[in-house]
Amino acid sequence: MNKLLYILSVFITLPRAAMANPACAVCTVAIGASLEIARHLGVDDNIVALWAGALLALVGYWVILWCNKKKWYFRGRDALMMILSVGSVGFMYIKDLMYMPRPILYVLYLDPFLFCAIAGALLFIYTEKLYFWMKARNGGHAHFPFEKVVLPLVVLFAVSVYLNYYPILPM
Repeated sequence: MNKLLYILSVFITLPRAAMANPACAVCTVAIGASLEIARHLGVDDNIVALWAGALLALVGYWVILWCNKKKWYFRGRDALMMILSVGSVGFMYIKDLMYMPRPILYVLYLDPFLFCAIAGALLFIYTEKLYFWMKARNGGHAHFPFEKVVLPLVVLFAVSVYLNYYPILPM
C-alpha cells in the first residue's frame, strides 16, 4: 500500500502543461459553497441567484476549456455550452422553488430567481469581456494585480447591494 501511495505521489508532482483558465478551481468551489451558506443565513434568493448565475457562467467557461482540451470543435459550441450551463440554474434549488412567472420591470414575465441568475451570468460575461478590453488598451497588461478577479467581484457586489435595498419585486 505504501508503494502505491509513493508512486501516486510521484505522478501527481510531475510537471505538466498548464492552461490559462478564466478562474481558478478553488474560487469556483468557494463560490458554490458560499451560495448555499448564504441561503441558509437568510440572504434574499434574488441575490443568491445573481451569484449563482455568475457561477454557472464560470462553469460554462470551464466546459469550453475542457472541450478545447479534447479538441471538440463544432459550430455554435461556445454559445450552446454557455446556454446549457446557465440554463441548469433550475437544478440548483429544484426542491425549494416553483416556477411562478411574475412581471419584472413591468415588461418581462419571468421568475425573479431565473431573471437574477441570467442577469448574474450576463454581468460576469460582460465584466470578463470588459477586462480583456481594458487589458488590450493597457498594452496587454492588467492595471493592478488580480484585476481579472476584482472586476467581476466588484460589479456583482454592487448589484447585490442594489438588489438588497431595491428589490425586483415589492415585498
